[in-house]
Amino acid sequence: MSGDELARQLELPRVVVYEEVGSTLDVAHALAADGAPAGTLVLADAQTAGRGRSGRAWTSERGAGIWLTLVERPRDIDALDVLSLRVGVALAPVLEAYCAERVLLKWPNDLYLGRLKLGGILVEARWRDQSPEWVAIGVGINVRAPTGEERATGVLSGVARGDSLAAVVPAIRRAAQHTGLLDEAEVAAFAARDLASGFRCREPATGVVRGIDMRGSLLVDVGSETVAVRTGSLILTEGQ
Repeated sequence: MSGDELARQLELPRVVVYEEVGSTLDVAHALAADGAPAGTLVLADAQTAGRGRSGRAWTSERGAGIWLTLVERPRDIDALDVLSLRVGVALAPVLEAYCAERVLLKWPNDLYLGRLKLGGILVEARWRDQSPEWVAIGVGINVRAPTGEERATGVLSGVARGDSLAAVVPAIRRAAQHTGLLDEAEVAAFAARDLASGFRCREPATGVVRGIDMRGSLLVDVGSETVAVRTGSLILTEGQ
């Protein structure tokens, strides 16, 4: 399906489709810098330089997943701080229509089936003065586990990209249009799917995971107190 056809189907101002690209995030940033409107979507069949948090490589083999970046132009800084979590909460129930089991969430930006990684979310903002000028919301969802990745999995086979995009893209857009910090319902929705709650972790603090708060912080019981951690990666102790 062409970009114009997808734009009409998804009711977006513009969809750009590549067979192969370095990173849909990089393309989205370039388009946004040239004035691309909110709702501009970049799709690729394969990425040669896909990335996750902290510059980690994201495997994006041809035909192995849905690799996309959506451009939005938010003005709410508080909402931007929790956007990756908010997108995860919005995507999890939508993706379950294409999965054999419940979709779980791992702070701060991962989607899981059981203990296997299904997808990830990476939000990158560009600023002018003290306000965000645009945000690029990158989402990677495995259709099948990447080659050699024993801790990854994919959605059910036979899922048509057009059908899944018709569910996934509106969910991302709804999340991006929210304002403010996470509300009680969103925190509860995350808690209901929290892969790590109650388990011990060694990063970003050593202790027991107790969920998240409205600011999107990870809550860790370190024994003497419960600390709220805003940055870093969640690494559970071995055997969990």
